[in-house]
Amino acid sequence: MSPALHRHPHFVSLEGGEGAGKTTAINAIREALQARGHEVVLTREPGGTALAERIRALVLKPDAEIAAEPLSAEAELLLVFAARAQHVRQVIAPALQRGAYVLCDRFTDSSYAYQGGGRGLDPAWIADLERRAVGLLPGLTLLLDVDVAVGRARANGRDLWPDRIESEHDDFFQRVRAVFRQRASEDPARYRLIDASQDQAGVAGAVVAAVEAWLAQEPERG
Repeated sequence: MSPALHRHPHFVSLEGGEGAGKTTAINAIREALQARGHEVVLTREPGGTALAERIRALVLKPDAEIAAEPLSAEAELLLVFAARAQHVRQVIAPALQRGAYVLCDRFTDSSYAYQGGGRGLDPAWIADLERRAVGLLPGLTLLLDVDVAVGRARANGRDLWPDRIESEHDDFFQRVRAVFRQRASEDPARYRLIDASQDQAGVAGAVVAAVEAWLAQEPERG
């Protein structure tokens, strides 16, 4: 039997499609938590450790030799989970154990959205990998939701050389968005839906307000 997932109250993830403004938002949350005197570990996926960052490069921006070999959806999923398993054990779990808050730019929800929704892989397989290789859920997930066309226009203005994921077509990102929204509706206790069509200041204010409300509920959860 696979182990159960542990939902940790000091673990906060940010999710969303391309151009949703996660970088600005996550920095605003870090500042808010640090102002309260908390240690904050800011990290990202895929990545977060030296090994996981190498895997990130393989998945998103491979060199010419590797790029010439098409990456299957199954290989992509397993590479992402290899990076995640290392990330959890080397960075996330130790930080949580010492009482820090961990802010992560993407986590396992992105695998359900991108490899599940986008690539069409079985979510039951993703769930099994999540239980066996990760074993951890954020206590709070902020979903920065924005129309695909708006988000892609923002991302295209930011990135001169899009990576493998950013180069996908709109229908791919529509499926990604649909899965994110479905997961948010199925787990309202964990998710907060943020309107990311606002400007960066508006999004930053909304995510900080959501985190402040979450912190205010901590005695009730405890």
